[in-house]
Amino acid sequence: MSPLPSQLEPKLLLKSLRAFRKGDFSVRLPLDLTGIDGEIAEAFNDIVELNQGLARELDRVARTVGKDGRIGERGKLPSATGGWVECVDSVNSMIGDLVQPTTEVARVIGAVAKGDLGQTMQIEIEGRPLRGEFLRIGKVVNTMVDQL
Repeated sequence: MSPLPSQLEPKLLLKSLRAFRKGDFSVRLPLDLTGIDGEIAEAFNDIVELNQGLARELDRVARTVGKDGRIGERGKLPSATGGWVECVDSVNSMIGDLVQPTTEVARVIGAVAKGDLGQTMQIEIEGRPLRGEFLRIGKVVNTMVDQL
């Protein structure tokens, strides 16, 4: 008599889903399941792995850009498609949006340090006006240069 194929236990699936929902990326379903249960387990494990990869990549980019100051660094998730790519692209876009005004401030301050008082901070970068705190900083920098 041959052994029965392994089946996905609903309680295990629910326990795994709850753990995943709480951010436990170590949870996996068994891979010895057959049929539709095997496909569900494989899909679940793939989703958890993608989330785990995204979390690791966001942590890496936060450290590299935010702590190490390597502002040219961007996130990547090679196996990602669809909404996963959109998440990574959004983070990369945010990094760019933060870096541009920062480098513009550095450019003007560097010029002033060399005695060039003709430089001002652009209040519009790549066709988009600065807003919020970036606009305030731009005005402060330009006022500083005007008063020197």
